[in-house]
Amino acid sequence: MDVRPNDILIMKKQHPCGSSEMLVLRSGMDFRLQCRGCGREFLIPRKKIERNIKNIRRETEG
Repeated sequence: MDVRPNDILIMKKQHPCGSSEMLVLRSGMDFRLQCRGCGREFLIPRKKIERNIKNIRRETEG
């Protein structure tokens, strides 16, 4: 799955704050995500994230 920094992930399950959008800060074996609702940052393994992604929203360049 092609996930890059600055992509916005729409997740199947919501964060406890109620937001289902996560901003990708870093990708690799683990993802560093930031919740778009409350701003909390956390690390999650790639395998777990890839199962829970509903959609990827990417800002177009230029």
